[in-house]
Amino acid sequence: MKRYRLVMMGTGTFAEPTLEALLSGPDEVVGVWTQPDRDSGTKRGSTRQMGRGMKEIAQQAGVPVFQPENINTPEGIAQLRAVRPDLLVVAAYGQILCREILELAPLGAINVHASLLPRYRGAAPVAWAIARGETETGVTIIRLTTGLDAGDMLARETVTILPDETAGELEARLAPIGARLALQVIAQMKLGPVVGQKQDRTLMTKAPKLTKENGQIDFTAPAEQVQRHIRAMQPWPTAYTFLHRAGKPPMRLLLNRSHVVPDAPNAADAANPATPPLPAGSLLTAEAGKALEVVCGDGRRLRIDELQPAGKKRMTAAEFLRGHAIAAGDRLGPEVLA
Repeated sequence: MKRYRLVMMGTGTFAEPTLEALLSGPDEVVGVWTQPDRDSGTKRGSTRQMGRGMKEIAQQAGVPVFQPENINTPEGIAQLRAVRPDLLVVAAYGQILCREILELAPLGAINVHASLLPRYRGAAPVAWAIARGETETGVTIIRLTTGLDAGDMLARETVTILPDETAGELEARLAPIGARLALQVIAQMKLGPVVGQKQDRTLMTKAPKLTKENGQIDFTAPAEQVQRHIRAMQPWPTAYTFLHRAGKPPMRLLLNRSHVVPDAPNAADAANPATPPLPAGSLLTAEAGKALEVVCGDGRRLRIDELQPAGKKRMTAAEFLRGHAIAAGDRLGPEVLA
């Protein structure tokens, strides 16, 4: 059976299992393309978690590594053409490939995408699936075209999104599934042409690239939605808000873990209907001052399990409360309250 010459393109922990699977498979990986090395302080603009690193995995296997800022330049295309690939395998590479690159390999290019296409086309499918309340997602292998995640579907597998799962945790579960499906599709190609399934464009939704601004929490939203948002923003850009206390400047807080308090009423005394409800963002303590809760837009409370003051380490709410007393009227919200 023919031994393909493969090129792998990807970045981060979602791509790493696919590279490792290709290196262990029957075909030859003749080159790895990954994003240039970045300083730790460089703006990431991506949810991508960094594991061992594509570069290190490839170098340990003796595979050439290429890290162009833009693969679509004449120099970038020439580098790729020089390794004579039969097939390009792409997973979270972070660069759009031009038509000339897509047509360079005889078998074209396949992409490992972390959603059930056509839903959640774009750079951050896992985060947006959680944020929008999906109960399931998955991995789809598509034939790459010039349209954004628009190619024919060659393989697909569904998984359930767990109730408290963050985007980073879910992506880590999806990554090995993507690796297995990619190998499956490559094996099918050796048996003859693989006919894919067209995507239903009427079902298409978008999953645009995340920015730091996406992390800001809106406590006027229902508690369930706020909790999903906090999960979706992990590991990047991380959900954030500001603590407002009388006589003190706003304190930026990152919220890492939370859960909705079951059937909790608003902070107002339920036995006294004349007591007005507290506004969204109002802070309360519970469990003898060891737990921290915030009122959301639907009147339900969100309990903050883990948070991180700016410039400090992550801590539990109990640890935070030992150094920061919460008083009536303290609130979470944007840096400038309306």
